[in-house]
Amino acid sequence: MLDSLVGADPLAVDNDELCALVASASRVRGWLDAFEIQCVRRSRQLAGDGRGDAPKSMLKGPGNRSDREASKVEEGADVLDELGRAASGDGSDAIDGCDLTDDRSADDADSFERAFQEGRITRGHLSAMADAMQRLDPDTRAEFAAQASTLLAAALSQRVDVFARMCRELARRLVADRAASDAEELDRQRANSVVKRWVDKITGMCITHLELDPVRDAALWSAVDSALATMRQNDGNANTPWSQMQVNAIIAAVTCGFTGGTGNDEPDTTGEAGDLAHARRVPEITILTDLQTLVSGLHGRGICETDNGVPLPVSTVRRLCCDAEIIPMVLGTDGVPLDVGRSARSVTPHQRRALRAMYRTCAHPDCTVPFSACKAHHIRWWWRDLGPTDLQNLIPLCEKHHHLVHEGGWTLTMTPDRITTWTRPDGVVAHHGRTTDRTPAPDNPL
Repeated sequence: MLDSLVGADPLAVDNDELCALVASASRVRGWLDAFEIQCVRRSRQLAGDGRGDAPKSMLKGPGNRSDREASKVEEGADVLDELGRAASGDGSDAIDGCDLTDDRSADDADSFERAFQEGRITRGHLSAMADAMQRLDPDTRAEFAAQASTLLAAALSQRVDVFARMCRELARRLVADRAASDAEELDRQRANSVVKRWVDKITGMCITHLELDPVRDAALWSAVDSALATMRQNDGNANTPWSQMQVNAIIAAVTCGFTGGTGNDEPDTTGEAGDLAHARRVPEITILTDLQTLVSGLHGRGICETDNGVPLPVSTVRRLCCDAEIIPMVLGTDGVPLDVGRSARSVTPHQRRALRAMYRTCAHPDCTVPFSACKAHHIRWWWRDLGPTDLQNLIPLCEKHHHLVHEGGWTLTMTPDRITTWTRPDGVVAHHGRTTDRTPAPDNPL
């Protein structure tokens, strides 16, 4: 693979050859990452004997890495070593009902190391596991590491961002199994919520750092999204950069003074405009769960999270249900008119809620733009194909991918079970598969 890269000219190949070169580069990069981790292990041995520098000094000096990059390399070594300790049975007696000393566990750990050394998984996969394990207590970390076979199978078949979500879900389930109450984690998050303010001495910019628990974060961003949605409808904001609109929306939501103007004026909190502004501050928090989870607790294929994928304790959702105006979202059976046919072009609030229940982000498979920043696109165009404004004809797209379909010459089709096909202007299929990211979790033996 390295030989093929050395002799290649990326500027003189077609798309298939370019994809092959990128795949080879990824494998080589993975092998180099594994090589660096081996160097870290040897550096630790030498430093322990007083015959060498600490790994971070080696990586930042001869390795020319930043402090953050050096920490990521060491982090990867720690994850692989922890998988190995779990497989060898080190500390396994602290885990109820888990025998980590069998040959299969050892083979799984060896396979993980081997797959990493062969470049089939990346340091990004190791970082995803490290992030998920970061706040786990030692016993729960050991349980997480004991799932080496499940983690390896997922890492070999999933992109890093998808794998990271799976790792977070696994960690959440392990914490929930050990907690005396499933609200303990939320209580801890509330206690650790913090706000900090400072002024950058170089730029003079004022910086606000805010860490919130999922419930209060959802309430805040519901208000921000409401202000942002209204700002986008104002012609005066046509040339306002998206980043500035977001800043204006945050200020409007916090000051309770959004008036629907350009976002550049002082907020008006008096009279009718002020009343409307305060009325808009009532947040709508979208929580996706299933009836069995709500009634009996989280199960193998259950889900309980905010609209942007942050897990919530079931007990917290039950408490919110006591005080909230509930809008049920049982797709196709709740009696809410999700399909309006040709009677209207604009998507109804009911339809946006239904789409939000299926998508966290833009429906393009490689896009991470949140659902709140997307528009509902008619698969069969409303004006060209006389496509209906029905849920089965709608899909969320960000501005970039909406432009690709309307002005960029791309073709997007979708089957009734939401299998989408993205075809490039040259007729080549770029992606074919399911793009919804709200599917139930797979059966989990935990």
